[in-house]
Amino acid sequence: MSGFNLAIDGPAGSGKSTISARIAKKLNWTHIDTGAMYRAVTLKAIELGVNLEDESSYRFLESVVVHYDFDKIFVDDRDVTEAIRSEDVTNNVSLVSSFPYVRKKLVELQKNAALHGNIVMDGRDIGTVVLPNADLKVFLTANVEERAKRRYKENIKKGKDQHISKVIEDIVVRDQKDSTRKESPLRIADDAIIIDTTYLTIDEVVDKIIELTDKKENKHGV
Repeated sequence: MSGFNLAIDGPAGSGKSTISARIAKKLNWTHIDTGAMYRAVTLKAIELGVNLEDESSYRFLESVVVHYDFDKIFVDDRDVTEAIRSEDVTNNVSLVSSFPYVRKKLVELQKNAALHGNIVMDGRDIGTVVLPNADLKVFLTANVEERAKRRYKENIKKGKDQHISKVIEDIVVRDQKDSTRKESPLRIADDAIIIDTTYLTIDEVVDKIIELTDKKENKHGV
């Protein structure tokens, strides 16, 4: 059964995945982190030892299944929730996600997932490509320094001690790759509501988006 589709986009470190997960939990909706799906494909490609720069190398997606189950992501029946956060995956996911074939296969999965129940989906092209008719589109942003600070804290928690200057450099490079790729580049949908999270807490952003969602639901009688 089709429900409410909430699309949340934004650059690396804008907080979209964390915020989307909290919104989904509060509303008891399904959260789909599309970035994690591209990471899962990248992990699988690395493990298979294929040529990451050759688009035809990703034909394994014809038989491999990438899916969600209770906020954990699986490649076939293997839980890869932690494995997809490795540095090797992080360094290559922009390349992998730039291929039209890979995006086509995953967008099909994402569109299909949005047909069932109330969905919070986050990524970089949700409001523009995956769910262009979403009930509510939000674009989260924050300055580079703040985004780097958040990513740095995440890395420390995971035992990865990387100098903040390197984190900033990585984010700037990722922004450039995501916004200039030919296939579904990162951009703000014309009807998206922009929220600058630089000086807001996670809870403040979550509450703001839930308020916007409530208004949309009441307006359309969802």
